[in-house]
Amino acid sequence: MPDASADRTGPALSALLHETRQFPPPAGFAAQANAQPGIYEEAAADPLAWWERQAEHLQWEQRWDRVLEWDLPYSKWFVGGKLNASVNCVDRHVAAGIGDRVAYHWVGEPEGDTRDITYADLKDLVAQAANALVELGVEAGDRVAIYLPMIPEAVVAMLACARLGAPHSVIFGGFSADALASRILDADARVVVTADGGWRRGTASPLKPAVDAALEQCPDVRSVLVVRRTGQDVAWHEGRDHWWHDLVDRQSTTHEAEAFDAEQPLYIMYTSGTTAKPKGILHTTGGYLVHTSTTHRLVFDLKPERDVFWTAADIGWVTGHSYIVYGPLANGATSVMYEGTPDAGGQDRWWRIVEQHKVSILYTAPTTIRTLMKWGEELPAAHDLSSLRLLGSVGEPINPEAWMWYRTNVGRDRCPIVDTWWQTETGGILISPLPGITATKPGAAMRPLPGISAKVIDNDGNEVGNGEGGYLVLTEPWPGMLRGIWGDPERYQETYWSRFPGYYFAGDGAKLDDDGDLWLLGRVDDVMNVSGHRISTAEIEHALVGHPRVAEAAVVGASDATTGQAVVAFVTVKGEVEGEEGEALVRELRDHVATVISPIAKPRQILLTPDLPKTRSGKIMRRLLRDVAEHRDLGDVTTLLDSSVVSMIDEKMRTGAASDDE
Repeated sequence: MPDASADRTGPALSALLHETRQFPPPAGFAAQANAQPGIYEEAAADPLAWWERQAEHLQWEQRWDRVLEWDLPYSKWFVGGKLNASVNCVDRHVAAGIGDRVAYHWVGEPEGDTRDITYADLKDLVAQAANALVELGVEAGDRVAIYLPMIPEAVVAMLACARLGAPHSVIFGGFSADALASRILDADARVVVTADGGWRRGTASPLKPAVDAALEQCPDVRSVLVVRRTGQDVAWHEGRDHWWHDLVDRQSTTHEAEAFDAEQPLYIMYTSGTTAKPKGILHTTGGYLVHTSTTHRLVFDLKPERDVFWTAADIGWVTGHSYIVYGPLANGATSVMYEGTPDAGGQDRWWRIVEQHKVSILYTAPTTIRTLMKWGEELPAAHDLSSLRLLGSVGEPINPEAWMWYRTNVGRDRCPIVDTWWQTETGGILISPLPGITATKPGAAMRPLPGISAKVIDNDGNEVGNGEGGYLVLTEPWPGMLRGIWGDPERYQETYWSRFPGYYFAGDGAKLDDDGDLWLLGRVDDVMNVSGHRISTAEIEHALVGHPRVAEAAVVGASDATTGQAVVAFVTVKGEVEGEEGEALVRELRDHVATVISPIAKPRQILLTPDLPKTRSGKIMRRLLRDVAEHRDLGDVTTLLDSSVVSMIDEKMRTGAASDDE
């Protein structure tokens, strides 16, 4: 494992770590903020009592007997309590008289393709979808796979599953048929919800064909529910396939929801690990809903009666689950949900959406912020962004330059920025400033939220001091924490709890500045963070060696000005390949990775090499390959079996003999 205390910050952040520059809460913000002074002290005095008070914001059909049952590494929160996530997200708001409040301003990628969906509308749609799933034989505990674009039916399908106590497994629409099949099989899903396709940069991108191909490997799937989105022709399997508009639209808008135990599984989300097999992260209902609704209310200072909240992410990732669906809906918020890319219809598309819908809170990834920076400050400057009052960042550490651009050109120097740290596994935000009471620094996540216990430790498990770096660990359970890896308790124990006994190891490095504030440094294991998406080096290597021409492959992450990290692959092939044949093979391998995993995993660069640097025991020295990819000095290579190999690779990389992304 790399030394997390090493300086991975770059000169700009290294300098800022020792500055005292910070931005206080904007004048007038603090007095009306949801988080008030004393909240940290209140939570620290009795964390369980504090979380119990947050749980009382939800509707429980049966109150809990105990707040927490902790048998390391397994937790149960709000033990004995019963509730229904769908009722908490929809029905109770209608019953409270705000059914006419807009739940979603949905914006399709094609210009003018929009829908406003009220809470009353959403209640009817979810009831119809739940009744349709019942007709397809779905019962509590059954798993349902959802493979949809960013359309309202994705939210409806998730809430319909939650209503029935049937855990959903949402799979990002960019994943290949093989990746889809592996997730369906692992979860043992018997029903799949998909669409004919979705829109991507003006083109109808197919989805149903990938499902059909995946199900050739999944004989136990009995039903496929298909939304007509693009009008593409699709293959049809009579008896298995059902059009959404035929089956769902004819159902009753009334459905009596059952209350489930707080620990009823809510969803399984697959995320990359340090092996080729993705991990099925399991989240349950009560603790997760308390965590997401609480953090959404406090971190974003939500005022549901007047805010318009936009999480610019995909529902296929955990950010979409927690802060497009469950957190905002549990709080009765109005959200924007956008189907397309930031430049669909023009590079000012986002700013037009903010202007049109009077977005007041914007939450997005540093990768996107850097892309918007490249397109120029004149684009946001040309639009009325005065509705914005708070900005958020998620998915990866944000560099100070992007933070300042975001503040200056989007927030117009008046919006606080909440730079949030959390993971698929944590369920919700764990580290972030609290607007109104926390000062902010460009690029710093600042401190753990109330009720969260985290610290930075060294290789021996000792807490580091201010100005030092190490490994970020969580020392106490929290309500939104994963309950395990689906079907693999041993992997759960080994992955998260074995490196530092008694602590949850997040896999990320962190530093404390001279004030004791936290700066996240990214992954310290073999998981890359590309555009906010976690991708396993092992998974990409597995895909590459699955190609018939590849003998061996090693994959590393390299710094990238736009995506944070980029995939760089070093490949040895069977037989000799030179010139145009080699260039064609590189293109073929890049496309092969995109097909087997997803275009997100497509290597930025592939270097064909006759051998890889190895120790005398045969271990590939990925540390040296990372140095090559980052153009760093190689240092000591005396432990290598053949030091000339890494020198040759370094020379090829420096002279541009690797394929760059087109």
